[in-house]
Amino acid sequence: MTMTLDTPALERDVAIEPAAPGRWRLARPVLGVLLPLGVALAWEFVVWSGWSNGRLVPPPSKIFATIAELAASGELSRHIAATLSRVGAGFALGVVAGTLLGAVSGYWTLARRLLDPTVQALRAIPSIAWVPLFILWLGIFETSKVALIAVGVFFPVYLGVMGAILSVDRKIVEVGRTFRLSGPAMIRRILLPAVLPAYVVSLRVGLGLGWMFVVAAEFMGASEGLGYLLIDGQQLGKPAQILAAITIFAILGKTTDWLIELVSAPLLRWQDAFSPGEEA
Repeated sequence: MTMTLDTPALERDVAIEPAAPGRWRLARPVLGVLLPLGVALAWEFVVWSGWSNGRLVPPPSKIFATIAELAASGELSRHIAATLSRVGAGFALGVVAGTLLGAVSGYWTLARRLLDPTVQALRAIPSIAWVPLFILWLGIFETSKVALIAVGVFFPVYLGVMGAILSVDRKIVEVGRTFRLSGPAMIRRILLPAVLPAYVVSLRVGLGLGWMFVVAAEFMGASEGLGYLLIDGQQLGKPAQILAAITIFAILGKTTDWLIELVSAPLLRWQDAFSPGEEA
């Protein structure tokens, strides 16, 4: 009798459990917006109530009015397109170079001993120090801007790939050698799946640095781009325009980061990783 009474309750628990993670996945995007939205509403209330004049830090309503004004005039789309093209080109170049050199340094000990000390020394150079050199070598036009962004993307991708290869479990490699896998087969079937999670993280870090470096790149005599909007707002004393450009940077940066996460998700489905939100 006890088993008869308890079994329906257990079945109800089992039926209810899977629904919770689904609801949690739907709630996560909403939770991510709560903090910036709460801060924006709080500052809007502070300015509206007269506790601050909002001159140096305009309220969100004025910032979005500035964005709407730039969009209506057609300037916003032009500046966004210029910045996106520079980040896209610099990101592609930095990823290709970082992936190739990182793979070479991680896979071959001699190459790592030759390349890695120089790369680590170059990584310590501040981004702004490259600006006069790139202007001297490449001029003030698009080539120097793309090169500076590529430098920012290169280092985290290089370190991520090399570090991931070096951290591959030796036992897995020994299994591949036991099955007499060739070099390309070893890379394709063992090293690549093991490296992929860390590689995706390095891509996201590199993309974040690409968005940071594009601001320095657009300081180099740019006549369009979101960095140009920042400089123009600073020179003309327009804090709303500066914050509008920063807001757009944040939105574009998060969107592109989400796209990398979305594209890489099918490649990482094999992972049986711990998720803190899951119940035992």
